[in-house]
Amino acid sequence: MQTANKKVINGWAMYDWANSVYNLVITTTFFPIYFLQVTKEKVSFLGMHFVNSALYNYTMAVAFLLVAIASPILSSIADTRGNKKNFLVFFTLLGSISCSALYFFNDTNLAWGVFFFMLATMGYCGGLVFYNSYLPEIAAPEDQDSVSAKGYAMGYIGSVILQLLGFALVMIKPFGINSGQAVQITFLLVGIWWLGFAQITFRSLPTSKGAAKRTGNALTEGFTELKKVYAQVKLMPVLKRFLRGFFFYSMGVQTVMLAATIFGSKILKLPDENLIATVVIIQVVAIVGAWGMAKLSGIYGNLRVIISVIVLWILICVAGYKMQTAMHFYLLATGVGLVMGGIQSLSRSTYAKLMPETKDTASFFSYYDVTEKISIVIGMFSFAYIDDVTNNIRNSVLALVVFFVIGLVWVVSALLKQKQLEQETVTSVKA
Repeated sequence: MQTANKKVINGWAMYDWANSVYNLVITTTFFPIYFLQVTKEKVSFLGMHFVNSALYNYTMAVAFLLVAIASPILSSIADTRGNKKNFLVFFTLLGSISCSALYFFNDTNLAWGVFFFMLATMGYCGGLVFYNSYLPEIAAPEDQDSVSAKGYAMGYIGSVILQLLGFALVMIKPFGINSGQAVQITFLLVGIWWLGFAQITFRSLPTSKGAAKRTGNALTEGFTELKKVYAQVKLMPVLKRFLRGFFFYSMGVQTVMLAATIFGSKILKLPDENLIATVVIIQVVAIVGAWGMAKLSGIYGNLRVIISVIVLWILICVAGYKMQTAMHFYLLATGVGLVMGGIQSLSRSTYAKLMPETKDTASFFSYYDVTEKISIVIGMFSFAYIDDVTNNIRNSVLALVVFFVIGLVWVVSALLKQKQLEQETVTSVKA
């Protein structure tokens, strides 16, 4: 296949620009800081008592779990009926409106904040299933690393712009508003930004065609498709090993990204302004990281680069456990930025390269998404549980090392198997 024209590629990447503001502004900086400010150390929710940071992580984990359950059904409908773009629109509306609804969240309505935070997370994660599934449709295998990196780079640039706008509102406090109101206005702007810029994507992406006959039963059809994908993956030794590794290292990667700000706020007591500025720096560094990893993968291969990045993540977790000063946090945050975008971008493009040629791209990326979301659920629940039981979030950070080590073993296994198959191919050709 040939890579799509520039308009389609740019339109696809623009969705990262649109929705990444959720990932940065909502989950990484403003919302976790605001959530800890408007809630007490111990909170009561649904008749149970939680450490406030643990409730935040539990909420996110439940949202990921719900998306993981729904993803196979929705992606199968998209593949068989050719309405992939419609689902992308639906989840965009769900996420953007829910982000805007957080404008009304304060210290008097905990349930409102938890509910709409969960819906916003579902909108973000659900949309990514269909957004990611366009990658093998619009980019040839040799271009998938660079196109994937372009999406992440656009996401980082767009999210930094809105982050700076929110930061300015908090610092300047125009029109007599206070810091809390400035953050609430930022939540509203996230929803407007996400929905507004997504319109470029909706106009640019092609309408997909149905790849199979309808069975009439969406629920059965969805899990049947997931079972078919699983059966194909089992017969592909490199892809099978890579996905197992991806499952485990994603537990660590996503949890570190989602919980870093809470760690800085709760353990190091860093000022909100410092945390927000640090995250902006992380995003800028991540742009360089995403492009750098794409270049390195062209020289050394995807799996080798991913192995190196996992090793760096292990070192980051160990350093995070021992972290004592603000300077340690800033240095470590810079390291996170370098490897954050790279491993996400490379994971997506590696999967696209290793998966078989098929029209059922949404089903295959649903399998990828389910793998990632279940890993995040386990990672976030583990992180929250250890924090809740020991009342020491440092222990949660150290525990993530186990996930990275297991992931490293499986990705190394995938690389060795890939080399073995390549050697067998060379030998058979010579024979």
